[in-house]
Amino acid sequence: MAITDLIPWGRGRDLTTRRSESYNPVLTLHREMNRLFDDVFRGFDVAPFGGSFLEQSMNWPSIEVNETDKDVKVTAELPGLEEKDVQVELANGVLSIKGERKTETQDKDRKFSERYYGRFERRIPIEDVDQDKISAAFKNGVLTVTMPKLPQAESKVKRIAINSK
Repeated sequence: MAITDLIPWGRGRDLTTRRSESYNPVLTLHREMNRLFDDVFRGFDVAPFGGSFLEQSMNWPSIEVNETDKDVKVTAELPGLEEKDVQVELANGVLSIKGERKTETQDKDRKFSERYYGRFERRIPIEDVDQDKISAAFKNGVLTVTMPKLPQAESKVKRIAINSK
């Protein structure tokens, strides 16, 4: 079997017209199954088994960390959650954002009910912040944690000049 047999180039060709000495029914089945899965998942705009859908679910919620000379801001997108569903802690230099999403839908006319429960936790290493002045705000499903830096942390930053040659 050649490596070109495993590459999906020319999937539109008829596989049954190949020469009899190189025809392999298992390889033909393998190619057709790959084509079938590719066609199915193409409609959902996700790649099968490890594509963008799986990556998104493993990295939920989306976190953005912005650092300036004076503070560190962490923003988490938590759509569908309320303030009471989220817990924020700073311990041993690690900011933890934890929560649980619970949804329940019931339609008695159609005899339909659906429940979803999911927990999440994201941990972000944080250094040299003033723990007494940390603030958090939650508005419209967006959590913003602002952590002012300690004065000695601000002095640790050294700007490096870039020389052009």
